[in-house]
Amino acid sequence: MDENLLTQIDSNLSHLGSLVRRGQNLRDALAADPSDKSALAANRAWQQDCGVAINQLSGGSKAHWLARAFSEAFLLREKSGEVIQTVAPAEIVERLVSVLDQAILSLSRMGDIQGASASPVAAPLPRKFEFVHNPELRPVVEQAYADSRDAFEKGNYEAALINSCGILEAIVTDALEFAGLDALVLATAGVPGGGIPDWSFSDRLAVAEKAKLIRGGCARLPDVARKYRDSNDAEGNPQLAVTEQEARRATQVLHVVMKDLDPGR
Repeated sequence: MDENLLTQIDSNLSHLGSLVRRGQNLRDALAADPSDKSALAANRAWQQDCGVAINQLSGGSKAHWLARAFSEAFLLREKSGEVIQTVAPAEIVERLVSVLDQAILSLSRMGDIQGASASPVAAPLPRKFEFVHNPELRPVVEQAYADSRDAFEKGNYEAALINSCGILEAIVTDALEFAGLDALVLATAGVPGGGIPDWSFSDRLAVAEKAKLIRGGCARLPDVARKYRDSNDAEGNPQLAVTEQEARRATQVLHVVMKDLDPGR
C-alpha cells in the first residue's frame, strides 16, 4: 500500500479515536443530565466536527455508506416507521459514536484489502475481538459479526438481531468465566444457582452489570432480543418478528458492551 495512504489512514484513525472519546464523555454527561447547557454546547461542536470528518472520509458523497449512516443516526423511528420527534441527546450521541466506530473499523482493516478504492473508507469490515479471553471464540464471533452486518444490510433483521445477541451473550459469558464464579459470588448479590452455562441470557447480563464488568447499556436491549434463544419452533428454527429499529438497537447495545469489555477500543 502507498506510504502516503498509510500515513493518511493513521492520521484519520487518530482523529476518529479522539472524536469517539469525546462522544463517550458527552454521552455519559447527557445521560446524567440531558439539560446540561455546557454539555449541550459541547455536543453541538462535537457533532459539527463529526460531520466534517465524515464528509472528508466519504469524499463529499452523500451516497457513500458512511455519509448515509451519519445522516440516519439522527433519524429514530417508531415501529410504525414514523420519525420520533423528541430524542434524548445521549441517544443521538451513542448512534453517532457507533458510526465513528464503523469508520475506525474499516480504516483499521484497510491494509488487508487488495485493490481498495481511492476513498480512505471503502466498506465496513468485520471487527477484531482481541479482548475475548478464549482464543477459539474470537473467529466465531468475528464471523457472526460479519453475518449480522450482512443480514442487516439485506433487510433480514431477524438474522441480524440473532447474530448480534449471540455475540453479546458469547463475549459477556467469556468475561464472566474469566472473572470466575467464586469471584462473582463474592462481588455480586443474588447470583443464580448452578454454573454460568446454566444461566439465562438475561441473568448473564444482569450479573455482568452487578459485577461491573459492563455498564448499564443492556437496559436498552429490546424485549425480543432478550428472548432470542426462546423463540424456536419444533425443528429449532427461530420464529421472531424483528423490526429494523430492534435489530439496530441490538447492534448498538453490542457496540456499547464491546467498549465496556475493551475500554481501549
